[in-house]
Amino acid sequence: MAPPTVPPPAMKYFWGDSPEPDAYYASLGLRHTESYYQSPCGRIFTHSFHPVSAAHDGDVKGAVFMTHGYCNDSSWLFQTVAISYARWGYAVFCADLLGHGRSDGIHGYVGDMESVARASLSFFLSVRKGPVYASLPAFLLGESMGGAATLLMYLRSPPDAGWTGLIFAAPLLLIPDELYPSRVRLFLYGLLLGLADTWAVLPDKRTGGKFKPKSNRDPEKMKVIASNPRRYNGAARVGTMRELARVTELLRESFGEVTAPFLVLHGTDDVVTEPEGSKMLYERAASEDKSLILYEGMHHSLLQGESDENRDRVFADMRTWIDERVRRYSAAVPAANDDTKEVTMA
Repeated sequence: MAPPTVPPPAMKYFWGDSPEPDAYYASLGLRHTESYYQSPCGRIFTHSFHPVSAAHDGDVKGAVFMTHGYCNDSSWLFQTVAISYARWGYAVFCADLLGHGRSDGIHGYVGDMESVARASLSFFLSVRKGPVYASLPAFLLGESMGGAATLLMYLRSPPDAGWTGLIFAAPLLLIPDELYPSRVRLFLYGLLLGLADTWAVLPDKRTGGKFKPKSNRDPEKMKVIASNPRRYNGAARVGTMRELARVTELLRESFGEVTAPFLVLHGTDDVVTEPEGSKMLYERAASEDKSLILYEGMHHSLLQGESDENRDRVFADMRTWIDERVRRYSAAVPAANDDTKEVTMA
């Protein structure tokens, strides 16, 4: 009999038990703030990162609005992405999705992605349209399921939102066949007239509902990710899988409506979200300025679970892309006649 799995050691913060947050962020040259925002769909937890070198909040290259993936929140290892962008000279704003982290909702439940996206979009637009950031370049960034939420936010944004660009890291746009929820199960649970929607009963076909080992390649980082006290570790809820199946299909039908510049990144060995979905977005989007980078042999968690060397490659590509778009578009809405198209096979 195999020995029982030893749970990862408890950690106060993703960097350890010390220093305290203010000291940690200051050591990186950053200022960090936390607050709650009352959206039309529920209260969500938000926080922001600014370079200390900025004379005031608007003294930055632009603003980046970030959305984490399923089971996670924006205050654990995902914030290393926000920290990186802030150190590159951007103001960064994050929000925990409804049903995740410190936001309202049943933990791990995404029964209505429209409401989930609307809640975060409401906060992002309240910042983006404010006097400080209205004239600056502004980008939406989403990882994994957060990529699907980000694309939905873009599609539901008002015409005057003025998003300069979109950034997707291993976005959930196409569910792999091996992970697709059983249609028979969903149908049978659906016969209960919604009573089963929040039940955490759907098995993970690869791992029995536990932490997915193939989504992260670095074992030490797997331990850090798994030690997140706000991470949802239960089985998938019925309504969540039903909704993800629905919304990914809806998004694929809407790829042609995407006109903003975008960058999409995906590992070729991703078994959690299908790289083919990113290829379809690139091929079908109407955007004139669009970039697809496929990383040979990399897994799902490009930004948090790969080796430092691989992670640094991904971050370098992200920095090059966003800095170039700021240079091209300045504070204006992206130009419609830019004819840059690029596919990079890394």
